[in-house]
Amino acid sequence: MCVLILHYHEIWLKGCNRNFFLQNLKRASKQALEGLHVKRTVWEDHRLLITFEDDNMAHHGIERLRKVPGVAYVAVAEQTNPDLDSIIDTGSRLMRTVEFHSFRVRARRSQKSLPFRSVDIGRQLGARIWTDATENGRKVKVDLSNAEATCYVDVTTSRALLYREKIPGMGGLPTGSAGKLTCLLSGGFDSAVAAYKVIKRGVRLSFVHFWGRAVEPGEGSSPVARKLVRTLTPYQGRSRFYLIPFDEIQREIVVAAPQDYRILLYRRMMLRIAERIAYREHSHGLVTGDSISQVASQTLKNMEAVGSVASLPIYRPVVGDDKQEILDLARHIGTYEISCEPFSDCCPMYLPKSPKIHSTAAELDNIEADLPIKDWVTKGLRAASKEVYEWRAGEVTLLKKHNHESSPPIRR
Repeated sequence: MCVLILHYHEIWLKGCNRNFFLQNLKRASKQALEGLHVKRTVWEDHRLLITFEDDNMAHHGIERLRKVPGVAYVAVAEQTNPDLDSIIDTGSRLMRTVEFHSFRVRARRSQKSLPFRSVDIGRQLGARIWTDATENGRKVKVDLSNAEATCYVDVTTSRALLYREKIPGMGGLPTGSAGKLTCLLSGGFDSAVAAYKVIKRGVRLSFVHFWGRAVEPGEGSSPVARKLVRTLTPYQGRSRFYLIPFDEIQREIVVAAPQDYRILLYRRMMLRIAERIAYREHSHGLVTGDSISQVASQTLKNMEAVGSVASLPIYRPVVGDDKQEILDLARHIGTYEISCEPFSDCCPMYLPKSPKIHSTAAELDNIEADLPIKDWVTKGLRAASKEVYEWRAGEVTLLKKHNHESSPPIRR
């Protein structure tokens, strides 16, 4: 019977509060493996060991656990008794099934009272693997730095685990261990990548999407944003998704404000509305996909001027990334193709020919002085709808859908 090994990541660095992070990781791993007929799950010597009623479920377990924040790597191992003869026999059998010209043995003992050392495993198992290959007419050599094949041996208190491959996990910290944030999610590449980066750090996100009237039929941004939320949900287990109709507020800004300040005023209104939702979600801040000078509204001065209306902190995980770095990560997490779909983003609507590049908070405050800001915030909140998605048994499902918020978000 094979065993699935889960090794955690930065939790190693934690001290007295390590158990808090481990409990979050255990909860997320249990949710990820639902429906795979897990026979037994046990923590043993700083690793999670999982056995299935059917060994064929192990590869499904790997794919799910790779999306759990906090997982350093997973591996499918053969288990045997923690004695030297059993380890050598199992390792020899494991390595006979793979072709290689160079190999190495990586052994670790959690139980130091055993009558052999890690170096003894490496030497004796390595000699056995070399002998097996030579007897079969294959020329192989030991290469400790850049081997084509590796035999990993983990010796715990009650067993020895042997495997050939470490499958990288997501890394980071377990979901929920860092608290909550609220992400302003467009349909583009940047905000989805920003969301992934903070989820990886143990944050649970809620999402807010502002949508406008589609320029062409079928090019609304809401379906694209909804797909992004569904793609990101497996990384955190559950997502709350707020949709705010914004085109009416935009039209009123167009009528009442100078042309070159429009997009900055749009963004300030979005922050105000998103912050009210963040308070309802008990979030500790807002997340945006801003990247320095990528567009006119994201110069340093404009980000400062726009962000000045928020009382909560604003986190910008991709602020120093160039576009290629963002696109590469979007491909990795599965959001790239979604963001490539045609849609009408509400921010460029009524975009001026020459938007303001270097504004100040004082300038924007003066423009907004005679505008019905509170009324617009209330209008956006009353028209908001909410959807709740959950990842269970390998599937993302819509749990709840509210067409309108029954009451405005609470204040702090």
